[in-house]
Formats: sequence, structure tokens, C-alpha cells
Amino acid sequence: MTKRPNIIIFNPDEMRLDTMSHMGNPAAKTPFLDEFAANEAVSFRNAYCQNPVCVPSRCSFFTGLYPHVHGHRTMAHLLRPGESSLFNELKEAGYHVWMNARNDLHAAQYEGWLEQNADEIFYGGETKPAPGTVIPNIRDTMDSKNFYSHFGGELKVDENGLNYNRDDEAVDALIDRIHHPVDDKPLLGFVGLMYPHTPYQVEEPYYSAIDRSKLPPRIRAEECTGKPKMEFRLRDLQHMQEYTEEDWDELRAVYLGMCTKVDAQFRRLCDALKDAGIYDDTAIFFLSDHGDFAGDYGLPEKAQNCFEDCLTKVPFLVKPPKGEALDPGISDSLVELVDFYATVMDYAGVLPDHTHFGRSLKPVLADRSAPFRDCVFCEGGRMPGETHCDESHINGPNGSPPSFVYWPRQAAQREDDTHLKGTMVFDGRYKLIVRQDDTDEFYDMHEDPSEYYNKVDDPKYASEVLRLERRMLKWYQATCDVVPLDFDARFNYEMLWAMLKGNCQTEEEYTLVHDAIFRGMKMPMVMELLKKHREGK
Repeated sequence: MTKRPNIIIFNPDEMRLDTMSHMGNPAAKTPFLDEFAANEAVSFRNAYCQNPVCVPSRCSFFTGLYPHVHGHRTMAHLLRPGESSLFNELKEAGYHVWMNARNDLHAAQYEGWLEQNADEIFYGGETKPAPGTVIPNIRDTMDSKNFYSHFGGELKVDENGLNYNRDDEAVDALIDRIHHPVDDKPLLGFVGLMYPHTPYQVEEPYYSAIDRSKLPPRIRAEECTGKPKMEFRLRDLQHMQEYTEEDWDELRAVYLGMCTKVDAQFRRLCDALKDAGIYDDTAIFFLSDHGDFAGDYGLPEKAQNCFEDCLTKVPFLVKPPKGEALDPGISDSLVELVDFYATVMDYAGVLPDHTHFGRSLKPVLADRSAPFRDCVFCEGGRMPGETHCDESHINGPNGSPPSFVYWPRQAAQREDDTHLKGTMVFDGRYKLIVRQDDTDEFYDMHEDPSEYYNKVDDPKYASEVLRLERRMLKWYQATCDVVPLDFDARFNYEMLWAMLKGNCQTEEEYTLVHDAIFRGMKMPMVMELLKKHREGK
């Protein structure tokens, strides 16, 4: 049997698509990812996550299931025992699974559950804390423009010129395992980073790597029409109205600098694979779980029921193992992160143990112009009254204190009419967002790629709105549930015996039927056995 390829999954958190310079942002600096995409991988220009926050997105792309299928659509509902994912499936198939602990995937209240999904888990925390920000107490007081901004700015470096954080520690731990394997099994290595998740802060040389003058124009909220209530509430509660364009540019540049550091970390990992002589034999996946407003629409961070491209469109790069067909470069094909699951399983040669909705990307990797999906979907938010599963209630019935940096988002999410459940469909040109009330959105992305003007009530687009509504209904119908691949017995031993023992005419038949049921034989087979016995066969 051909040896299965090694699999490396590099998973930055909250990295939006346009943080990579090969996607057209003149201010972005990601030299290694650009080189990787040009020569070694396919980079997808239209890769969409299935939920714009961490936990639901990861529960989706590690299982190939959409968030609504098993209710994994909040920050407070993770995978529980009995739910399989890529990790435990490949472990059972003979992979040596190494992961760092930051996966935002497995429910932590079940003792030993996380450990069942891996051979090794790197928890880290063995290094001293990295130096803090150059400007101490940059949040200042609660009425300061920075208090809820998530902005930290420039980080200090230590005596070695480094700000060595837990991401660095995890990357180096996987590099050490690559250089020192513990068995002959193929390796599945997963690194879940914190960067470029907020707070927005980074050290030199990344802090100064971004030319602020090259930043593209920011999408300004005051020029938009028809945006959801969540965005208005967040702007109101975060009180960043005093932020100037220079302030926003600094935040955006620091965010891009964090992505430049991610690029350097990814280079270090790929270099280790080459040094160990296993780069060619490895399938490499680089993907983020969702994006970040990073100043667009006058907001930092993200929101769970908002679906702008800056939140839903993510980096997704795939390098197949040597010998597999590859057409390197940028693909414009529409893909979803559920396709990540299907593609990993395909390269590993492992049959999934559950129904899923991903599609292997092998055809697009072989020909990046190949059409793939006609539509992509994303969903988020909650139903009215559904407060038991919301992150704003994790810290008690009154939520977090106002001093917590996430208080504005959690406060907005406590409002039923703000945190409404919503679903997005995008067909490559038109984007429709349907919510539980009438705050729907529709954008012609060719005419309005920045999603400034909500055209849901424009008669010009009425037929397109109706078409996408019907497409969304068909999608929900096709994906609303899954049936397990194994079978459930309808009758236990006692039930079957009670139904069949009356058919027995002799002691011999009585014993025959009893023993057949005891051995687990189903009713039709028992009746057939009894019939043949009576016929003397």
C-alpha cells in the first residue's frame, strides 16, 4: 500500500483574505505566502467560511458539516463526545496526530475528550511571558477611544530582539516533532494560532513593515445604507467615534503587521519540512477561520451575524503531496471551508465516518480555472430568547463587566432584535443575507464590491433576490440533517422473543427461534429459518 502523505494544517485566527499581498492589497507584506501560492499551491480568491466567528467555523470545517446541522452555531457549543472530526478519524486510520491545544473545537468539560482526538497535545506555557506594549495602559479609562478598540500597538522585544509568544512556541514545538518523529506513522500536524486575532499588536520588524501610505481606502460606515442593527449597536457601544483616519490606519497597519509575522512563522514551518526531507510527501493547508473588520464599517474585530467579505472571505491555500496534479496560482472558483475537510480526507485516503457536505478540491487543484460551486453559504446569530447558548451569558446572567474589552459585543448580542439569526448566500456576483426579521441585505458585488449599498428593495434586483431565496431554501433542505451511517435496531431481544415465540409449535422450534434471536438474528431471517426448518431444509 502506498504510504499516506503527511498532513500539515496551519490555522491563523481572524485573518481576512486581503491581508495577503498576492490578493491585491498594496500595503500587505506576505512574501512567503505569495511565493508559496505562485509555485507550490493553489490560493483561493473566493473561499468562504461558514460562520464569521471562531468556534462555529471550526466545528464546521473540521467535520464538513454546516453549523446548523448539529446546532454548532454559537461560541458556547463545541464538539462533544460522540461527534467525530478530522482529528479522531485520521488518528483511528493510523495517523500520528499532533496538535497544539488552541483548537476552539472540543468541549473542555468532558475529562479526556480532547486527548481522545490526538496522540500528542502541546499545551505550551513553558516560556516566560513575552514583553508587553511599548505604550503601557494604552486602553486608558473607560471613556477613552481605545478602551474597546482592541488596539495595543507596538510590542516591546526582549534582550534577543524577540517578542516570543505562544504562537511561536507552538510552531517551534511542531518543528521539533518534525525533526524528531516518535514513530513511523504519517504525521498530521495542526497549529492553531492566536494571531492575527485581537488585540492588534506586534513587535518590530513587523510593526514597521507596513507602509501606511499604501493602505487601500477604508470602507466608511457613514457612506453605507441598509446595514444591520448589530453594526450600529457595536459602533454605539464601542464609542470609537473619536478615531481619526490616522488612528484607523495605525490599527489596520498593525493588523497587517501581525499577518506578516504569521507569514514568517509559516515559512519557518515549511523550511523545517524541507530540512527533514518530507516536504514533497506532505499535503499543506493554510486557512483562517474567519476575517476581521479591521476598521472597515467603523468597527474592530468581528460580529457573529454580519456577513461582509472582510469577515467571511478568508485565506485558503492548498499544496498537495508530490505526484498529485497541481496547477499553482490563484483560483477564482467558489469554495467553502467545508471543502477543507473533504480534501484532507481524500488525500489521506480515509473514508469519512459520517455524512458531510464538503467536496474534495482535487479537480480545482489540478485545474484552478475549473468551476466548483455555484453558491457559497455562511450563517450566524441566534433565535430570540435563545440566550442559554450565547457567549454573552457564559459569565453569568448579567454577562461580563463593562471593563471587559468584549463587553460591547456581548451586550449587543444580548439583544434579541440585534443578534438575529441570519444566513448568507453568494453566487459569485450577487450576495443575499436573510434574517429573521426584515433586515435583509442584497448586494451586486460587481457594481458594489465593498458592500456599501443594500439593494434588497430595489425593483431592479427583485428577480435575483427571489432566485437566491429559492436557492437558499434548496440548500437548507439538502443539508438540514444527516442520518448516521450505521443502523439502529428497532427491537431488542425481549421484544422480538415476545413477538415470535407464539409461532413456535414444538419444543425444537421454540429452542431454534430463541437461540436465533439471542444470536442477534433479525425478524425476517428468523422467520425464514423457521420456514426452512419446517420444510426439512
